Amino acid sequence: MKSIVLLLALLFSYPIFAGDPYLDSLNYKFETLAPEPQHTQVSQVIAHLLTQMHYKKRSLDDSLSSEVFDRYLEKLDGNKLYFLESDIHEFEKHRYNFDDYIRSGNLRAPFAIFTIYQKRFQERMEYVFQRLERPFDFSKDEYIELDREDMPWPKTAEELDEAWRKRIKHQALNLKIAGKEWPDIQKTLRKRYKRTIKNISQSQPEDIFQILMNSLAESYDPHTNYFSPKNYDDFKIRMSQSLEGIGARLSSEDDYTKVVDIITGGPADKSNLLHPNDRITGVGQGEEGEIVDVIGWRLDDVVQMIRGRKGTVVRLEVLRADAPAGSLPDTIAIVRDKVKLEDQSAKADTLHIIHEGEKRLFGVITVPVFYSDYEARRRGERDYKSTSRDVRKLLEELKAEGVEGVIIDLRRNGGGFLNEAVDLTGLFIDEGPVVQVRSSSGRVSIERDNDPGITYDGPLLVLIDRLSASASEIFAAAIQDYKRGLVVGSQSFGKGTVQNAVGLNRYLRLPSQKLGQLKLTVAKFYRINGGSTQHVGVVPDISFPSRFNFAQIGESARENALLWDQIAPVKYQEVSRLERFLPELKKRHDLRAAVDPVYRKTVEEYKEIKAHSNDSRLTLNEEQRRAERAKRNDSDEDDPEEEKEEKDAFLLESAHILGDLIALLHRQP
Repeated sequence: MKSIVLLLALLFSYPIFAGDPYLDSLNYKFETLAPEPQHTQVSQVIAHLLTQMHYKKRSLDDSLSSEVFDRYLEKLDGNKLYFLESDIHEFEKHRYNFDDYIRSGNLRAPFAIFTIYQKRFQERMEYVFQRLERPFDFSKDEYIELDREDMPWPKTAEELDEAWRKRIKHQALNLKIAGKEWPDIQKTLRKRYKRTIKNISQSQPEDIFQILMNSLAESYDPHTNYFSPKNYDDFKIRMSQSLEGIGARLSSEDDYTKVVDIITGGPADKSNLLHPNDRITGVGQGEEGEIVDVIGWRLDDVVQMIRGRKGTVVRLEVLRADAPAGSLPDTIAIVRDKVKLEDQSAKADTLHIIHEGEKRLFGVITVPVFYSDYEARRRGERDYKSTSRDVRKLLEELKAEGVEGVIIDLRRNGGGFLNEAVDLTGLFIDEGPVVQVRSSSGRVSIERDNDPGITYDGPLLVLIDRLSASASEIFAAAIQDYKRGLVVGSQSFGKGTVQNAVGLNRYLRLPSQKLGQLKLTVAKFYRINGGSTQHVGVVPDISFPSRFNFAQIGESARENALLWDQIAPVKYQEVSRLERFLPELKKRHDLRAAVDPVYRKTVEEYKEIKAHSNDSRLTLNEEQRRAERAKRNDSDEDDPEEEKEEKDAFLLESAHILGDLIALLHRQP
């Protein structure tokens, strides 16, 4: 350990940005960071909670240590743009010791690795600002590999220089194609990297500790996380003010601000302009305010810019999640507002179609989220709002209008209250089990509909997509298992786990010290047929194309996600034999899909999007880049109105499938 201390001293015995006047003028200091006193105990408590309470029973041993080690390096330098191969070889001596460091609370070695990262970061920034002194030649035929994760670690500083030259050139070319000339490009990139330097220079010991603890937590599963005291406070503020601003949860990833999810009923949701995994690259205030480049910014600074008073406009530059490499950002405008409970409420409408030459009338109930006004219920209010209570009323209204069938639209429904998914299922079945919950101890409990009677017993169809998750999947799976109705759309998200949040102050007697929080997975959902909804989600009876690449969106795309498995089924009574109609229903659907121009166009566009979504090799030749962009722009794949039209096309096709089902039901003996 003495060698580590000596190394730290040597690292910081030199000027931070020696020899570059512009860098010298930045005047940032990189301080040697060391673990704080409470980190010893907190790391031990987190290790204990994970090994004892997490659903995945796993010891903190050498095998797990190796994963934590790799994940820690990935979080520091996942794109292999800072560390050298020699650094990694030196770090290897720690690979099987991270378990010992965490268990003992002796965290000096992980902090020493971060110090090496700081040194390499300084070297890279020196190169960046030196290279920005002169323009690039965009007529050369050369390429950049944007995804360097699987590439070998660079052996020399010269290799890193070349990687960074292409990286800066790529960023400069994007700005040039966006209309900037070299002086503005130079200014923009200098400001961007100046902000990055400021962010790294402001790192605190708790930041490094959080990276380390999340490297451990996420080695169990992606929904297990450690929140530092500051991040936990920010999270609570965002939750209390989540209804202020645009209604989106954000995270930081590779210098970008990434959309994690959209709050149902919020401005972003209503606008349909922002989606999960989109990356925000710029923020502007009002209709005409300058859009500020936010690449490399701290997350809390970006959030602060996006927040604002109700009724004001924020403009965002957004790189689409499914946009091919090298795409320029779209500019969108969203009016800030508050999310009201009624904005999240289920809504009903009627749909008139001509099916096989006959007029058909269907009811459509859109359920954006599984909600319940818990406070009103606790106060004893009789008419408190909840998903199941509202849908019950809507079903009665639709029955009064004489609808021949009902479609429950769960697209983009990310879940919510489990009991509401159970109660909603109960509107369509008589009493019976709805979902099984297996705890980390192995105990299985059954959530049941205990309310006798059925609110609606007519033809039923459930429409899902890749963003239908958690409680949505529980409802869709139950309807499918009971054979109560058809499930159509695209394969759902696959979120079949349950998390609990644990405040660490409960376990440590440090009254003057504010500690963070551990969120960990403690249970798993299983269908009544015994299969889990985890990882696989719900596979529709009839599938529609999806604009999302399943390798990028969904639980199966999450690193280290818990896998699908099954337990014993419970006893339940199927209410029909719908499976006998599926071959004919699929045949009729395929025939319609083959000739419907909107449906066919959608399929082709989705194929095109997916064909380019994994492209990471990109030309740095301006003429070729412009030609590629022009070809993509011809398809207008990102037009919001067209997305709306596609969504309606799927709803219309769902209605035709329901019409086919009704016809087949009338024919049965």
